Amino acid sequence: MVTVAPSAFSRAAELHRSLWGDPALVVRAPGRVNLIGEHTDYNDGFALPMALPFDTVFAVSAGDGSEVEVVSEGFGSVTIRPSVRGHDVPAWALYIAGVIWLMHESGIDSGGWRAAVSSDIPAGASLSSSAAIEVATALAVLEQRSLAWPPIDIARLGQRVENEIVGLPSGIMDQFISAGAVAGHASLLDSRRLTLTPCPIPNDVKIAVMDTGTRRRLAEGAYADRRDACRRASELLGVAALRDATIEQLGALRADHPVEWRRARHVVSENERTLLAARAMSDDRSRELGVLMRESHASLRDDFEVSSAALDKIVEEAERAPGCLGARMTGGGFAGCAVALVESAEADGFGEFVVAHYAHDDHAARVWICDASAGAGRA
Repeated sequence: MVTVAPSAFSRAAELHRSLWGDPALVVRAPGRVNLIGEHTDYNDGFALPMALPFDTVFAVSAGDGSEVEVVSEGFGSVTIRPSVRGHDVPAWALYIAGVIWLMHESGIDSGGWRAAVSSDIPAGASLSSSAAIEVATALAVLEQRSLAWPPIDIARLGQRVENEIVGLPSGIMDQFISAGAVAGHASLLDSRRLTLTPCPIPNDVKIAVMDTGTRRRLAEGAYADRRDACRRASELLGVAALRDATIEQLGALRADHPVEWRRARHVVSENERTLLAARAMSDDRSRELGVLMRESHASLRDDFEVSSAALDKIVEEAERAPGCLGARMTGGGFAGCAVALVESAEADGFGEFVVAHYAHDDHAARVWICDASAGAGRA
């Protein structure tokens, strides 16, 4: 059976009612899938993500005193003091506490409040569950203070939590698309100019998100290693970032710096593919978009070396499924999810095929056929 994405709204609201009565405010922030443009955002490059119909939902009401009480349906409860950096909370709450502390440091006192939290975003699946928590937390604080921030400012705050509090040197893509997505569209992200340009999903295709059932922890070092290699490559090439390099320039690295050459070749070629993909999407050239997605997976697997046996297997099965125009791993890599572009008429059969044929160790596949969601807001 193809999994249908549920809504977290009713569960968060009901949890709040069971603890404190009706919520005064409910906010949501979506996860995301990246169609193409992987490991490019921290190289000042381009990506083409879209928001998913998976939300993290905060049902909120005023509390007593100055503390923030959070109850999560999956992780338990925590009390957060806004003036404390946040390292004394459980790992799952660090993203919430980090946002509250950074806002407090910038002069926005969240005051005392309480929230029931529910999420339909699979944790660790490369669908940006942590970014959605950060964006939803920021929105909960802003709404209670009758403040409005543009999506880029919310995204910068979430990125600071990842970089400064959690210790993951990630880019800004996940938070930016969660905060600023447009329904029915992917968005071309320019990581240097910090802009999102909506690109309509072609009418003849659906986006399939495929979960391998495997999980990873990016903060354990592999992500940082790839980022360091990209930094070294840009320094060796004498450019500010790999966005500024060309394929022709990379030959200078090949003999003496083979690792940096492979990493840079992925980033430079991926930026080119992403710009071509955005044009193909805007021009309704779905088959061209599918070809570019296939090329992206090969580059991530062979040059950037962030795929895995499970991701390769599910992409292989997707490519054999009815209606598939292209598939690739998505997110940071090593585990989690892949994404496929599927002819609309074949979407259900595609999902059933992948679920029936994919197997890796003891893991079974889950497949969601998804429409592009809007960015964060009141639920």
